[in-house]
Amino acid sequence: MTALFWIIKVLCTTVGESAADFLNVNLGLGLTGTSVVTGVLLIGALIVQFTARRYVPVTYWLAVALVSVFGTLVTDSLTDNLGVPLETSTLVFGGLLGLTFLAWYLVERTLSIHSVLTARREAFYWLAVLVTFALGTATGDLMAEVLGVGYLMTGVIMMAMIAALAAGWRNGLNPVLAFWLVYVLTRPLGASIGDYLSQSPDVGGLGLGATVTSLIFTAGIIGIVVYFSVTRADVIPAAPAARSAGAGSGSASDARPGRGGLVQTIVVVSLVLVTAGTGYFLRRSALESDTSGLASVGGQASGGGQTAPFSPLGDLSKFAIITQDTLDRLNAGHQSAATSRVGDLETAWDNAEARLKPRDGAAWTVIDDRIDTALRALRSTHPDVNRERSALTGLLTDLRPQAGT
Repeated sequence: MTALFWIIKVLCTTVGESAADFLNVNLGLGLTGTSVVTGVLLIGALIVQFTARRYVPVTYWLAVALVSVFGTLVTDSLTDNLGVPLETSTLVFGGLLGLTFLAWYLVERTLSIHSVLTARREAFYWLAVLVTFALGTATGDLMAEVLGVGYLMTGVIMMAMIAALAAGWRNGLNPVLAFWLVYVLTRPLGASIGDYLSQSPDVGGLGLGATVTSLIFTAGIIGIVVYFSVTRADVIPAAPAARSAGAGSGSASDARPGRGGLVQTIVVVSLVLVTAGTGYFLRRSALESDTSGLASVGGQASGGGQTAPFSPLGDLSKFAIITQDTLDRLNAGHQSAATSRVGDLETAWDNAEARLKPRDGAAWTVIDDRIDTALRALRSTHPDVNRERSALTGLLTDLRPQAGT
C-alpha cells in the first residue's frame, strides 16, 4: 500500500463522519433517517463495485466513503438510540471482526487484500471493512469522550501506534496483520484530525468549522482519485487472472501469507488487549477518583436553610449559561449567532462527558438527548424559531434545577 492509499483512507474517514453529522443534524434526518439513506446509497455503490470487471478508483473509493458513513452510523445508533455503552460496542465489534477474519481464513485460507479475485472474497473484504469502521468509531469515541482523552490526544496515540506497526512491518511483522491493524486505527485518527481542524480555538482547535474542513478533505479525496484514475499509480502490475478482478489488484504471489502469521497475530492481539484493558481501567479509576465527592454539588443547603435540588451530575451552571445565551440571541433575531453559540454548548458537553457520565448515566443521557434536539433544531437548513425556542427552553428546564439555580 502506498502513502496515498492511507492518506485517502483517512480523508474518507473524516468526510464520512462530517457527512453523517450533516445529514443527521443539519438536514434533520436523525440517526435512523440518515442510516436508511446512507444504507441505500451504500448498497447501490457495492452493486456497482461487485459488477465491475476491474479496479476503478472512483467506484472503489466512493464505496469506502459510504462504508465510513454507515459504519459510523451503526455505532452512533447503538449508542444514542439504544443506549448501548461504547465499551460494549467496542467489545462486540471487536469480536465480530475476529469472527469475520476467522470465517474468511477458514474458507479462503488467506486474508490478503491482493488475493481478492472472486466475488466471495470481495464479500468477505467489504464485510471486514464495514466492521473495522464500526469498531474504529466505537474505540475512538470511547477514548476521546468516555475516557476524556480528547480527540487531539486520541489522534496522537493512534499515530504513535500506526508508526510502531509500520516499524514492525519493516522489520518482519506479518504484512496482512499489519495492514488490518492500521486499517482499524486510521478511523479514530481521521476523526481526531477532523475535530481538531473544525473545533474552535477555545477548545484547542483551529476553528475552521465543519463545513470548511469537509470541503478541504473532499477536495483532497477528489484530487487523489483523479490522480489514481489518470496515472493508475495505485495498481500493481499483475498476472492476467488478477487484472480481471473486481476489487483487488496484485499477483498470485501476493496472496501467500508471510511466515509466522498465526503466532504474530496471537502475540500482537494479546498485547493490544492487555495494554488497552489496563489503560481503560486505570483511566476509569482516575476519573472516578476525580469525580468522587462531587456528585452532590447541587444538593448543598442554601443560605435560607432550604436544600437546592439534588444534582446527580454536579454543577451544570456553565451549560445553562451557554444555553441561555443561545436563547437570548435567538429571541433577539440573531439566528446565525445563536447557531454559532450552540456549537460551544456541544463542545463543552462533549469535553465534560468523561467526568459527568460516570456519576449518573441515566441523568446524563436525558440531558444529552435534549442537547441533540437543540442542535438539530438550530442547525436545520430550514430553521423554525418556535421549534428552536422550545428545544432550548426544555433543555434549560433540565439544566437549571440540577445546576442549583
